[in-house]
This record gives sequence, C-alpha cells and structure tokens, in this order.
Amino acid sequence: MAAKKRSSRISSSSSSSSSHRSEAFKPSSPDSVKSQTNRHRWLIITFFIVFFIISLLIYCQRYYYYTATTVVVDVEKPYVYQRGLVKVDSTYREVIDENSNVSENISRRHFGNPVLAYITPWNSKGYGLAKKFSSKITHLSPVWYELKNEGSKLVLHGRHNADRGWISDIRMKGNALILPRVVLEAIPLDLLKKKKLREEAINLIIMECKEMEYDGIVLESWSRWVAYGILHNSDMRNLALQFIKQLGEAMHSVHLERNGKTNLLLVYVIGPPHTDKLQEHDFGPKDLQALYDAVDGFSLMTYDHSSPYNPGPNAPLNWIRSTLHLLVGACSKSRRLGEKIFVGINFYGNDFVMSGGLGGGPIIAHEYLSLLEQHKPVFQWEENSAEHFFLYSDNQHVQHAVFYPTLMSLAMRLEEARSWGAGISIWEIGQDLFIAGYSFV
Repeated sequence: MAAKKRSSRISSSSSSSSSHRSEAFKPSSPDSVKSQTNRHRWLIITFFIVFFIISLLIYCQRYYYYTATTVVVDVEKPYVYQRGLVKVDSTYREVIDENSNVSENISRRHFGNPVLAYITPWNSKGYGLAKKFSSKITHLSPVWYELKNEGSKLVLHGRHNADRGWISDIRMKGNALILPRVVLEAIPLDLLKKKKLREEAINLIIMECKEMEYDGIVLESWSRWVAYGILHNSDMRNLALQFIKQLGEAMHSVHLERNGKTNLLLVYVIGPPHTDKLQEHDFGPKDLQALYDAVDGFSLMTYDHSSPYNPGPNAPLNWIRSTLHLLVGACSKSRRLGEKIFVGINFYGNDFVMSGGLGGGPIIAHEYLSLLEQHKPVFQWEENSAEHFFLYSDNQHVQHAVFYPTLMSLAMRLEEARSWGAGISIWEIGQDLFIAGYSFV
C-alpha cells in the first residue's frame, strides 16, 4: 500500500515535471522571439547609455573641473556674487570697504580658461601677489628682457631683473608656467633680412630659457614693427611672420629638462585694431591663422582704448567683442582660434582732465582709493562700454573723469572671454586692482 502510494506520487510528480519540461522546451512563436530580441537589444542599449554617462561624469570630474595646472575649478559663484558686490549700482564706500577682502579659499579657481598675468619690476607688489594667487594663474610673465642691436651683434638684456628665488617659490606653490616677456628692440630691417641675425636671435632666446629654466617666453615685436613702418610692405610682413614661425618651431623642438614631456612655449603679443576695419599694419585673422601652429597663445592688448587726447572708457566691452569678431569670429574655426587668445584686461584705470585743457593719464589702486576717500563720488555706469566712472573737480576747479575697473566690469569681461573659449591676460598685477577681483579667476 505504501509502495502504491509512493508509486502514485512518483507518477504524479513525473507527470507534472514532464509537463513543466514540455512547457519550458516548447518552441517560441516568432512574435515571442522578436519580443525577447527587442528586450535584449534595449538592455544592451541601456547599458551603454549608463556606461557613457558614468564615463562622461568621470571625464568632467578629471578634466573639466581641473585646469592644465590641476587646480580645482569651482563651479559655484565666487563669494563676491554671494555678497551681492557684483552690480551696476556700486558705491565708493563698498569699494573702499571691500577692496582688500578675498575669499578664504584663495587656491580655488572659478575661471577655467588660461590666465596670463604680467608682472613688472617697477610695481614690485606683483611678485608677492603672484605667489599669493599662484594657484589661480596658469602663466606668469615677468617683464624682464629686451633684445637689442649692439654693433653687428644682438644682445639679450635683462637677466639682472630675473629672480631665481621668486621662480622657485612660485613652483613650490603651484604649477604656474614662467614665461618672461622679451621685447624685440632690434632694428627689424637688419634682423628680418639677415638669416644670420635671425638665427642668433633665436639661439639667444632659447639658451636663456634653458639656462634659467623658463617654460618659454612672451614675445612682443608687432608694435615695434608697426612703429618702424615695415608692415605695409608685403615682403617685410612675410619675413616678420616667417621669423615668428621659425622661433616657435625652434622652441617647440626643445624638451624641458625639468619636465621632459613638454616643450618651450611661445606666446605672442598682438595689438587690437582701433577702428571698425583692419588697417594695413594691424594684426589680422590671416596673420593669426598663419601663426596658429607655431604659437601657443596670443596676448591681445584690449585696453588703452582711450587717451588724454580722446578721453573715455579704458576698454569698452563692445570694442573687445568687435575685436574678437574681427580676429576669429569670421572664421569657421573660430572656437579653435579663440582658445589661443588671452583677452587683455587692465588692472589700472585713467584719470582724464575734461575741462581746462586735455591731460591726465593712468592711475593705480592706491591713487584711485585716495580719490574715492577725498571726493566721495557717485559712480555712473556706461552701458555700451560696460564700465563705471565718476566725475570730480580738483582744487583748481578743473573737472576730471575717472574710469577704473570694478567687480561688475571685470565680471562681464571674463564672461565675454569665456564665451569665445578664450583665456585672459592681466596687465598687470602689481598695479593692484582690488584684491577682491582675484575672486573671479
């Protein structure tokens, strides 16, 4: 009886199992196969989408939020925004009270593009500020050298200005590149026409970079060549461009002993056009494209738009924008070209005489602050230029107009540079714009 029950259970179990197995191995219909295939396909697609998003987030974390100097770029607004200091209706009292304030974290960057800062021996405060804010600056250019004719030879003057201790301090604090400025004072007709002199100039520059362990140079020559009147001649202009190319290629062929993975860099100084149309001597888009491969960056001097003979804003934003459009905006590769531009930003202002004869000129921070304390002026905002200014009368009752960078004007210029993919070049940090201004970069 027990055996019969057991046999019955076995039979029943076997029958049930057989039924399940027959269902499991029952051939699927074409619609079922298609449905399963679609599900598998969507699973694979979903997997790759998730993988791509995770990879992108990792990439952004490693590369977008980090600059070439591996300093974290803060995506949050700088503290000057948080405190409501970036505005059109600024007051003189806010400037006086806030000019020396800076966020506690001075190593965090907010402007992710390259930042080139000039330093001059005659405003030595810049050396200290460069060390303090070295993590916010990618390129430092001390104004040290001049290349001159002496008889039949060329001489590179300026090593006495160089400060090895300062360079060492900068490199201990961060990864800012040291590229001293070299002004080409040599007579261009001799230099550009004579192969021997061109090679001598290049060798002098490269040897100085090697001996002093620089990362490259910032070369200024175009404005000198304009002054000599040689750029109207197409043959001389071609020789000028060829010399810059030759120098850049020679520098790129030198591997730095300090870091064998990089070569010497060449940044070239270019002036902006002062009219709506390019003049014959202006550095234009064709010149930019001709030098693109040989030059690592172009320091664009978008300041000094006005003068005592033509008083007005220092660097009107609409002028900066039109200059960038003239240089890179008309080209299909504008973004790529724009990434090599350092848009010039002045860290100084001007005090112009508006009545009783023309006059006045540049002023720096301590002079500006003194005027604010003395005259307690009302700031005015000029919309087209995006600059603040104020008026005052001196002891002789002569009216003056003072244009000086503010947090609002600086913020708008950084945003303009960012929109082109460009960096900025600051002239110059020893002139000491409000310390709060460094919160932007």
